Amino acid sequence: MTVSVSSRMGLCWFLLSFLFHSLYAHNDFFTSIGQMTDLLYTEKDLVTSLKEYIRQEENRLEQVKEWADKLDSLTNTATQDPEGFLGHPVNAFKLMKRLNSEWGDLESLVLKDTTNGFISNLTMQRQYFPTEEDQTGAAKALLRLQDTYQLSANTISNGDLPGVVHKSRMTVADCFELGKIAYSEADYYHTELWMAQALTQLDEGEESTIDKVTVMDYLNYAIYQQGELERALELTKRMLKLDPNHQRANGNLKYFEFQLEKQRKAEAEKEQEDKKSEKKVLNKRDAQRKRSKDPLPERKKYEMLCRGEGVKLTPRRQSRLFCRYFDNNRNPRLLLAPVKMEDEWDRPHIVRYHDIISDSEIKTVKELAKPRLRRATISNPITGVLETAPYRISKSAWLSAYEHPTIEKINQRIEDVTDLEMDTAEELQVANYGVGGQYEPHFDFGRKDEPDAFKELGTGNRIATWLFYMSDVSAGGATVFPDVGAAVWPKKGTAVFWYNLFASGEGDYSTRHAACPVLVGNKWVSNKWIHERGQEFRRPCAVSEME
Repeated sequence: MTVSVSSRMGLCWFLLSFLFHSLYAHNDFFTSIGQMTDLLYTEKDLVTSLKEYIRQEENRLEQVKEWADKLDSLTNTATQDPEGFLGHPVNAFKLMKRLNSEWGDLESLVLKDTTNGFISNLTMQRQYFPTEEDQTGAAKALLRLQDTYQLSANTISNGDLPGVVHKSRMTVADCFELGKIAYSEADYYHTELWMAQALTQLDEGEESTIDKVTVMDYLNYAIYQQGELERALELTKRMLKLDPNHQRANGNLKYFEFQLEKQRKAEAEKEQEDKKSEKKVLNKRDAQRKRSKDPLPERKKYEMLCRGEGVKLTPRRQSRLFCRYFDNNRNPRLLLAPVKMEDEWDRPHIVRYHDIISDSEIKTVKELAKPRLRRATISNPITGVLETAPYRISKSAWLSAYEHPTIEKINQRIEDVTDLEMDTAEELQVANYGVGGQYEPHFDFGRKDEPDAFKELGTGNRIATWLFYMSDVSAGGATVFPDVGAAVWPKKGTAVFWYNLFASGEGDYSTRHAACPVLVGNKWVSNKWIHERGQEFRRPCAVSEME
C-alpha cells in the first residue's frame, strides 16, 4: 500500500497543528516568560518560511528580468529598421512565436503564486499567536515596572535597565502604542509620559510613520485632563504651526485661552487655590491613582521595598539573626548533611535554607510543570470561586508526589526540615512570572471574614508557607512584607519558610507579603502551603493568642 505525497503532507500539517494546539491552547502569554520562549521558536520558523518565499520570488523575478533585458535589446535593434528586420523570415517567425506563446509563458511566470507555502504556515500558526489581551497586558506590565522602579520613559525606551544582556530600544511607534493603551484606560499620567517620549524621539530626527501632529494631539489631551491648561495651550500653538488647518487644534486654542483667562482671574482672587493647583501638578501619579481607584492602601511602601528601600534592622535586632547548620533535632536524614539555615527576619520569623534544592531537581520540576502552566488564580474572598486577577501576573501548575520520585523527595525534605506533616499540605505549586510578573500584597491564610476558605480541602487553615527560588533574577522579583518592612531577594537553590498562624491558631497579620514585579529576568518559584490538620502533636497549640 502506498501513501501519496499530498496525503503525507496533510498528515504532517495535522500533526503540526495538533502540536501547536497543545502548546498554545491556553493564551495569556504575557503572564509567563517560560511559555513565552516558545513564541521565539515560532517566530524563527516563520522567518525561515518567509526567507524561502523571498528566495522563490527573487528567482522568479530574475527570470522575468532576463527576459526583459533580452527583449529590450532585441526591440531596440528591430525598431531602428522594422521592415528590414522583418525581411528576415526567421525574425518574422520568432516575432509570431513570441507574441503567440512566449509572452503567454511570461504571463504565467509573472502570475505564478509562490506565497502558498508561507501563507499556509502563517495561517496555521497565527491562530496560536498572542492576542490583543497579551499585547495590552505586556504594555501595562511596562507601565507597572516604570512606576514601581521609578524609571523614566527615556530609560525604558533606550533599554537601559539593570542586568540587561540583550539591550533593545523602543521606536516612536512603540512609544506611541504604549501611550495609546494608557489613553484607552483613561490613564492620562502614563499617556503624557509616553506621548512626550515619542515626540522627543521625533524631534531628535527618528524616522517614523507616526507624525508629530498625531502624537501632539494625544499629548495635548492628556495634559489638559491633568489640569495643565497653560502647557496644553502652548502645545496647541505648536500643533497649529505644523498644521494650521487642524480642526480640533483650532477649536482647542480658543477654548484653552478662554479657560486659562478664567482660571487666572480665579487664582488672583484666591491665592490658596493656586497652592492646591501646584500640588496637583506635582502629584500627577497620586491623582491618577485616585482616578483609577487603586485598591492597594500600602502601594507606596510596597514599591519602596521592591526598590530595596526597606527597613534597616537595628543592631540589637540584627544581633539576634544567625546562620547555622541545622539537623532538626538530629533528624536521621539530616545528620550527615545538615541544611544551611539563615535567619532573614525576626518578627515574623523568616528563615532561608541554602542549597536546599539541586539544579537537576529544579530542571525536573520545570519540565514537569511547563506543559501544564495555566494563568494563576486567586480565591474570591466573597464567593470563594477561583478567578484571575490583574494583581497576580504569573502562570502556575500543581505537581503531586505520586507523579515523579523527585516531587516525593522534595516533599520529604520539607517535612524533615520543618517537622510538619506533608500529607495534609497542598500539592507543590510551580509558578513562572511573566512580563513585569508580580503578586501584590496578600495573605496566604484565611482570615476570620473568610470562614469558607479552604473548606473544601478539609485540612484547616494554611499554617505555614515554604517557598523555593528556582532561578536567579537579574533585577526585581523580591518577596516583600510591607507591614514589617522586610524584603527577601531570589537566590536560585534556596527556600524561605515562615508560619502564617501563631501556635494558638490565630493569623499572623504581619505575614502579609507580595512578589515584586520582575524587572529583568525570568523568575521561577515553587511553594508548599502547609495546613493545620496533622500538626496537632508536631506544633502543639499555645494558650496565648499571639504565641
